[in-house]
Amino acid sequence: MPGRRAVGGCLQVRAAVLGCPISHSLSPVLHNAGYAALGLDWSYGAFEVDKPDLASFVDSCGPEWAGLSLTMPLKEVALPVATEVSELAQLLGAANTLVLRDGRRYADNTDAPGMVSALQDVDCFQVRDVAILGAGGTAKAALSAAYVLGARVTVFARREQAAVDSLLPLASRMGVPMVTGSWEEVREAASADVIISTVPKGTAGLDNFQLRPETVVFDVLYDPWPTPLAASALRAGCQVVSGLDLLAAQAYGQFQLFTGLPAPREQMRTALDAAVLARG
Repeated sequence: MPGRRAVGGCLQVRAAVLGCPISHSLSPVLHNAGYAALGLDWSYGAFEVDKPDLASFVDSCGPEWAGLSLTMPLKEVALPVATEVSELAQLLGAANTLVLRDGRRYADNTDAPGMVSALQDVDCFQVRDVAILGAGGTAKAALSAAYVLGARVTVFARREQAAVDSLLPLASRMGVPMVTGSWEEVREAASADVIISTVPKGTAGLDNFQLRPETVVFDVLYDPWPTPLAASALRAGCQVVSGLDLLAAQAYGQFQLFTGLPAPREQMRTALDAAVLARG
């Protein structure tokens, strides 16, 4: 669904991030910095919206709306409210982006390509084995990233059956070699070329990992930072990718989908880092 969105009259173009909770979101910082850098008279806000209210919120969006960013718990319930769904979002069963244009609602997923972009920024190209920690929606994006990297995957989940039920069919459709491991075996992830942790903060068992310096560790969290896993990685001299890197990378893709213009990455990332520093 390419191209810029034309809005008639004097309506200011709007976009926003939706989720529950949402007060912590740094997406407005990223997008508004991008608009300012390109001189766009656009505004980007944040609204607390839970699953039952997503459809009615989207229905209420008038012609001034260009798009919506979706965070938890809305990614999987976004597809039914869309009129068009990208192949990737359909494959993953989740969308973090709704582009609103001319009465159409286009659902896409920029999480998975954002993960690949963030990994490539640390020269992560020669990858044979990826260990994914967790089996939720973000783990699906991680599996898609492993597919792009041409790697085989081991998934370690607190509920191993959840990985079997939700990720194994997806891996099969993608042609990604995948096996599962129990959470009691999670430290075996240290042998992988890349570890992608998608589990929530406070998850036990991720401290004092014995890691090799050549392992790349990607933790999708960014608050608090460093996470126990990231701290182990930093002590071992590993390259570490954070949730801030993913947040920025997926936002760049959303920015282009909403505006039809390349994201001004440097200005957006500078604003993000400044906002994180200000939060302390």
